[in-house]
Amino acid sequence: MPVPAKARPRTRIQREKQDVILDGALNVFSVQGFRGATIDQIAEAAGMSKPNLLYYFASKEEIHRRLLEDMLDLWLDPLRELDAEGDPIPEIRSYIRRKLEMARDFPRESRLFANEMLQGAPHAVDVLEGELKALVDQKAGVIERWMADGKITRTDPYHLLFSIWATTQHYADFDVQVRAVLGKDRGGEGRFEDAARFLENLFMDGLRPKTS
Repeated sequence: MPVPAKARPRTRIQREKQDVILDGALNVFSVQGFRGATIDQIAEAAGMSKPNLLYYFASKEEIHRRLLEDMLDLWLDPLRELDAEGDPIPEIRSYIRRKLEMARDFPRESRLFANEMLQGAPHAVDVLEGELKALVDQKAGVIERWMADGKITRTDPYHLLFSIWATTQHYADFDVQVRAVLGKDRGGEGRFEDAARFLENLFMDGLRPKTS
């Protein structure tokens, strides 16, 4: 019995074509959002015709979902790496730095995610309520154990993570503002290292147990 076309593995050329489409679509979605983006814009950004694009992806929705899935998997990696057996201060410091590095290296992906959240997460709510929530619950439990053992000061582990997300992703989603305010002297690549040092000190000072 012949294998259905959808079950066949993609060839190298097909993978390359899809990667080109996804890269072009990321440029479009990160600026226009899902509602503002069109297949014609994505085809133009990918440097191919609309019929050619639709050979690889059936719809704008399919492209957008694929980008979100890839982005969310990437976005969750630093949290997955938070080691329950490690020293909490270095572990959380490393997590902050990895999140800031992602803001530096993947600004388009961060804006794609921000746009999706602003629209009420219609294409990502299943991941948010499923895989993301399960991972955050697990890591919140790790942070709670560190607190119970007196390794870090007591706080709300969920809001700790929310605060890390908010402060690090700011440098991707509002990079134009950051560079404008810092000016030419401080708005170059060094701004990320400056931000890393500041955020590490901010969170670490708040998390270290207070000595009597």
